[in-house]
Amino acid sequence: MNTQRRCGVLMHVTSLPCRHGLGDFGPQAHAFVDFLADAGQSLWQMLPLTPINAGAGNSPYSSYSAFAGNTLFISPDMLVRQGLLRQAELDRAPSFPQDRVDYAVAASWRGRLLEHVFDNSFPRLRTDAAFERFCQAESFWLDDYCLFTALKREHGGAPWYRWAEGLRLRRPVELAKARERLGYDILRERYLQFLFALHWENLHEYAAARGVSLIGDTPIYVSLDSCDVWSNRELFELDDQGLPIFCAGAPPDYFSETGQMWGNPIYAWERHERDGFGWWRRRLAHESRRFDMVRLDHFRGFCGFWQVPACEPTAENGLWIPGPGRRLFNELAGSIPGLSLLAEDLGVITADVTAVMEEFGFPGMKILQFAFSPDMGRNAYIPHNVVANCAVYTGTHDNNTTRGWFTRELDDAGRARLSAYAGREVREDQAADVLIRMALGSVARLCVIPMQDYLGLGEEGRMNMPGVAGGNWGWRARDGVMTASLAGRMRELAGIYGRTPD
Repeated sequence: MNTQRRCGVLMHVTSLPCRHGLGDFGPQAHAFVDFLADAGQSLWQMLPLTPINAGAGNSPYSSYSAFAGNTLFISPDMLVRQGLLRQAELDRAPSFPQDRVDYAVAASWRGRLLEHVFDNSFPRLRTDAAFERFCQAESFWLDDYCLFTALKREHGGAPWYRWAEGLRLRRPVELAKARERLGYDILRERYLQFLFALHWENLHEYAAARGVSLIGDTPIYVSLDSCDVWSNRELFELDDQGLPIFCAGAPPDYFSETGQMWGNPIYAWERHERDGFGWWRRRLAHESRRFDMVRLDHFRGFCGFWQVPACEPTAENGLWIPGPGRRLFNELAGSIPGLSLLAEDLGVITADVTAVMEEFGFPGMKILQFAFSPDMGRNAYIPHNVVANCAVYTGTHDNNTTRGWFTRELDDAGRARLSAYAGREVREDQAADVLIRMALGSVARLCVIPMQDYLGLGEEGRMNMPGVAGGNWGWRARDGVMTASLAGRMRELAGIYGRTPD
């Protein structure tokens, strides 16, 4: 295990300041890498980079693909530098909010730009060697995904399980007809995925040169209406119509009397295992190439998962089903050199989950906002109980900002416990700094702080409120807030607690 103490920030790409409506892989992302390096930070954690859709509230955790990239991250500024757009086309951009993402407006405008780029590039693609190499190297997911997106467009966005039977069941004759009929749309999506990969690789290489490691995020489950399920039906528990027999969820607990129904189809793990977990090996190898470390969301689901009959209205009548656990991770460790995983182990974690994490040396996560309960002294998240092989956070994308948590969620007794632990009275405007120092000062090898906490933001900076359908994923940093003064303060704190790069 690497024992170097490191620190960094949690900041999704969409949240970067950018004059084009949302953050992307362009100059602002490179400038943010510079800011992190100047601030003594060596980690940048982000949310999933896969495609989003408005029907799922633009959540990065609900995607049409576990492999494809979100083409909204293609940088218009870099397209100008590549000679694929003219600056005048960017100057005609609509007006965008300064501190929120308007996904509808941004997607519409960027979509028109990308259509124009493809139309102009189309005549040259047949002789573009780099494009051809990309298509061949990524064919294991790219071919099906581009056909899937073209068919969804043809069907007005309807889910694949409502398509005509021949397409729904992937009959070869019908697929061949679709490929011929939709060739232009398929090629366009191939090209956009190529541009996504080019711009991402450019950013990744730049971050590596500045000593900043990029941490990705991989949800355990995929959406029913995804290319992954459509093209691999045998790997999921589905009926003859392609609908789930069982759904993933969470059992009833303190927070929900009826549990949670997530709606994702359950993996047919026995079939995965007969194939040597081939789909998972391809998925994690792909993620490992894209990122320096990968956070596995809902890690406990790999060891045991809550399975609910799809006909049930709530999750109350589910069952705990054993997962593949160490058998899966043995395959992954043996086939993906240098695989570096971070296990999201929040919630009720049983001994079997802990055993797998310890066997493979996976660091877990500790969230300080969970630490100040009535049993604070024995709380697993309190700093003095944090272990070295973990990543400590003030909060995650699902938490309020620390200032928002202090003012809106922590009761008087909780504030008193926080003050007692800090050894002084903690006020609203001090809460983020206090938790940041606790996190940095812990023995945890990794420390990741949401950028909103360094900026001292209240609830207006919250990224996601679980269980609330709308208004999430929209926070964006204003231009000019990543100052040299802030970088200096962050570097000073990182140095005090021994977390600056060697």
